[in-house]
Amino acid sequence: MNWIQVLLIAAVVALLVYLLRSRTNAKAKAWVKVGYVLFVILAIYAILRPDDTTVLANWLGVRRGADLITYALIIAFVFTTMSTYLRFKELELKYARLARAVALDGARTPDR
Repeated sequence: MNWIQVLLIAAVVALLVYLLRSRTNAKAKAWVKVGYVLFVILAIYAILRPDDTTVLANWLGVRRGADLITYALIIAFVFTTMSTYLRFKELELKYARLARAVALDGARTPDR
């Protein structure tokens, strides 16, 4: 095992620990945590056996394993970006409704 493989595996495991600890609230979905663990397992496998990613890439019609991983990361980035955008739009709408409710609740009739 090369030193770069040890470094990459340590980084992936550290990322998993960080993500699982930051999502320990009750709202965290179990499938998200399963996805994190699956990602770590696949990442460690790809780090230890990089030639297998090339075999999979060739099977899928891509020339190199690195290209396949790049395409997968681009798709994951777009998905994450869109998910974050939609979540922020939803929060913005909730805050606007809350601000309206607070404004109406605190409204007084003008003195004559």
